[in-house]
Amino acid sequence: MGGDYPVRVQSMTNTPTADVEATVAQIRALVEAGSELVRITVNTQDAARAVPRIVGRLRDLGLSTPIIGDFHYNGHLLLTEYPECARALDKYRINPGNVGSTHRDDNFAAFIRAAVTHGKPIRIGVNWGSLDQQVLAEMMDRNARRARPRDTQAVVREAMVESALRSAELAERLGQPHDRIVLSVKMSRVADMVAVYRDLAARCDYPLHLGLTEAGMGIAAIVASAAALSILLEEGIGDTIRVSITPEPGGDRTLEVQVARAVLQALELRRFTPRVFSCPGCGRTTNTFFQELAQEVQSFLAEKMPVWREQYPGVEELQVAVMGCVVNGPGESKHADIGISLPGAFEEPKAPVYIDGKLATTLRGERIADEFKQIIEKYVATRFGNR
Repeated sequence: MGGDYPVRVQSMTNTPTADVEATVAQIRALVEAGSELVRITVNTQDAARAVPRIVGRLRDLGLSTPIIGDFHYNGHLLLTEYPECARALDKYRINPGNVGSTHRDDNFAAFIRAAVTHGKPIRIGVNWGSLDQQVLAEMMDRNARRARPRDTQAVVREAMVESALRSAELAERLGQPHDRIVLSVKMSRVADMVAVYRDLAARCDYPLHLGLTEAGMGIAAIVASAAALSILLEEGIGDTIRVSITPEPGGDRTLEVQVARAVLQALELRRFTPRVFSCPGCGRTTNTFFQELAQEVQSFLAEKMPVWREQYPGVEELQVAVMGCVVNGPGESKHADIGISLPGAFEEPKAPVYIDGKLATTLRGERIADEFKQIIEKYVATRFGNR
């Protein structure tokens, strides 16, 4: 990964880029959800003409988030014909498999010239669904001549890496600085994605953008993306990440940002919000008050964070435990910064509160929730206010 720089969260809009109002609104929502880079498709002349207005509106709103232009097939033409678009974007993304077949090298060169002229970084993004067929055919021919040919999927993975590295080498020969090139090799199966990124990371020192492409919908897409990203990030591979989830009709586009941030926080690579530990509940916890309290604490922290983030640097490090019985409750509460252990079935109706591993007080009665939130607020002010 990129030295001392944290792994960044990227997202992509799904609005027609030519619709300035809708695109600005969605970018704003993604940024407010925590996206640190946003990619927009630039696929038509109308989209290219809209880009400067989109970026201008965002800057007027005080949003400095980098905006990446996603180009396929006609990117070399749009960047040349619309220099205002080329200047407004912070970065360009190109898929070497989608730069045209007849004049492939010329089109790629024109794209790189635009990046060099305007001083923009690029991401060379190879996707297995649109892999450079010339590279793949060459690799297949080479594989066929081996004494022991590899299986087709292994050759595809090898071609993915080869396509990315060849394109990066060509970009450098055309004048693009080495430190302004990012690579990605996206696959739609977890094992394939892990394999290609491991190979790519071993063969170059370019920053890498991670993502499981075409991951699907709902919980299956979330789990698959989290699995693939976690393996690679834990191995130190990856500089930016995107979780690609096909949204339900009318679904929340920011879900992919929330999942990406949750992965980074779970791996303790980044801290975005305080963490609430709570038990799942069982037959010992027939009183669901602890579940209600866990939700109330989570909501309380989410509500307070915009103000706390400004007032109390480092408050994202806070860890709170809300437990439901004596089995693990006191122990988990001691491990957290602040923990409360509520009584389970047939247990004495009291709730000990632990602060920094020590019993601080015991709560009883009808106001446990309010009193516990007050304890949290006081702890935050005391611990993080001194920073």
